[in-house]
Amino acid sequence: MMLKKSLMSVAVAALLGCAAEEDLSETPKPLGQFRLGHNIAIADNVTKGPFSREFTETQLEASVQNAVAKRLRRYDGDGLYHLGIVIGGIVLAQPGVPVVYAPQSVMILDVTVFDNTTKKKLNDEPERIFAGEGFSNSVPILGSGHVRSADEQLENLSASAAKQIEAWLNEHPEWFEPRPGQVRLPYDVSVHAPKIDTSSTADIATQPVPAN
Repeated sequence: MMLKKSLMSVAVAALLGCAAEEDLSETPKPLGQFRLGHNIAIADNVTKGPFSREFTETQLEASVQNAVAKRLRRYDGDGLYHLGIVIGGIVLAQPGVPVVYAPQSVMILDVTVFDNTTKKKLNDEPERIFAGEGFSNSVPILGSGHVRSADEQLENLSASAAKQIEAWLNEHPEWFEPRPGQVRLPYDVSVHAPKIDTSSTADIATQPVPAN
């Protein structure tokens, strides 16, 4: 019930969410030794907000993981860090009544970062992210449900969430300071990355990437 209330209360604020429009082909400013390892999104206990369109857990997990990978795999430090992302709630806005009721899409996520070297999480409490479609992707008068499919809404939300996760990581450069004698571990996504249906972010801390 609390999460449903949260979804309703942030729906308007989500219009202010970050739009993810810049060219992701550009190399970002280095973030210490950060390099993305495991990137796991879990939606097995997601709360669907009022009047939301339908979706599947796999659709949510795949969309968020793809957006995060697209943004954060641009970083190429020598360290290796894993993300556990729990999708707590989502609304994929249906068509409403223009002006009177123009629902907007919103997603709530909790994010935890794990250090592959120390096998420990870097944030004691998960970072809560509220993602909206952003001004450039929202349709304030009609509601995005009138002009966008559920897949398009989910893609916009995931891109916005990924951008906010990136901004949050950049607020903590101390997490990614180079270590003396840092040895770069290989990380092949096709070999090392866990499957989408991994059941618990707790498993990430016990699944370090092997040294060879």
